Amino acid sequence: MTLKCSREELFARFEALNIPTETHEHPPIMTVEEGYAVWEGIAGVHCKNLFLKDAKKAYWLVVAPADRAIDLKTLNALIGAKRLSFARPERLREVLAVEPGSVTPFALINDDATQVNVVLDKWMVGQDVLNFHPLENTATTSISADNLIRFIESCGHEPLVIDLERTPESEA
Repeated sequence: MTLKCSREELFARFEALNIPTETHEHPPIMTVEEGYAVWEGIAGVHCKNLFLKDAKKAYWLVVAPADRAIDLKTLNALIGAKRLSFARPERLREVLAVEPGSVTPFALINDDATQVNVVLDKWMVGQDVLNFHPLENTATTSISADNLIRFIESCGHEPLVIDLERTPESEA
């Protein structure tokens, strides 16, 4: 994998945008379950990030609280996609320039072609502090929800904010 943007360059972008963050170093985390062992003492909502691809070969980054169950079949209808599945690790490296286990909305800084559709959980963006990997799974960076959205927009993306707890049937 060729790292397009380093962690230091990410933090420089935050500084240029006047976005305050706080970063906590920890052992590598590959899964949400492993995260629970190191997140104690880090305030805020810990999040998971799903890098997906649909039948039309569009990429999706779904960002939700770590404990939110995401049903890809239900998600299809919520976001207007067809046959969502997890994108291959090679595509993750190519498009967002991060390794599996390090998926983060901060990697949108590497999506120069704005290929990724961004979906944010509505409840999550209503919280004060959110936590994500800073391009590497050996740390957690805390950021306000408003500043996360501002950062995503600075990368050329307009996030879709939806209630990931609802189902299409509840809309009827």
